[in-house]
Amino acid sequence: YLREIDNGVASIEAVYGGSVSVLGRNVSIVTLAPELDKTNEVVRQLTRAGIVVSLGHSSADLATGERAFESGARFITHLFNAMASFHHRDPHLIGLLSNRNLVKQENIYYGIISDGIHTHPSALNVAYKAHPNGLVLVTDSMSAMGLDEGVVHQLGSKRVQIVKDEATRTRSAYVEGTNTLCGAVATMDDCIRNLMRATGCSLVEALECASAHPAKMLRIYPQKGSLDFGADADFVLLDDEVNIHATFINGDFVWSRVDWCPKYTFTK
Repeated sequence: YLREIDNGVASIEAVYGGSVSVLGRNVSIVTLAPELDKTNEVVRQLTRAGIVVSLGHSSADLATGERAFESGARFITHLFNAMASFHHRDPHLIGLLSNRNLVKQENIYYGIISDGIHTHPSALNVAYKAHPNGLVLVTDSMSAMGLDEGVVHQLGSKRVQIVKDEATRTRSAYVEGTNTLCGAVATMDDCIRNLMRATGCSLVEALECASAHPAKMLRIYPQKGSLDFGADADFVLLDDEVNIHATFINGDFVWSRVDWCPKYTFTK
């Protein structure tokens, strides 16, 4: 399933089955390895079509990543994961967080799998301290999210087992009988709590990483990711411990805990 970009933007069109101009109506974001796009023409054409270009699953050096961002890329997929590791002589894509020009222009965002497994809390803290306004929380969760520990889930041809670490309060998924991670099973509220524990940031700052930042990255802010007048009324009611009490989509009440109701007060 690995595809080369050996025919420019036509290679992308072949994957999706349509021209880039048409893709822009239905595709929001495309992740590619920038070292495969030698001239950055694919990055430029996708960007002109209104598609956000993200860099990821890559062995690119820092200079290659910088050229891709100068050509229009604005996101890094799964920072620290599936990319060349940080090195003091060439920090690779991770070093983009320290590019003063890109960060100053506020056109660089990066996703982090904040499940406590894929990214160590120390690495999460380093990234946040380097560029807090660009951090986008990512669950990377699969359909086994929410299943209990010990439950075996089928993912394609693989059997996946859910494991819980009581010491770190994290849950992860492994290919059964191995130490191979197989996606994640964290929920977004888990990721918010993990970010707060790792960085010491406030609840408001953590919530922005789950709402405003991704909306700005996708250029749909403030229609999404805010509660401004005229914005879509998509919101979640939380308490200070990030426990979810109710969910609204487009202003419609769609879910709540059994002990919560917007119209009545429960008393013992």
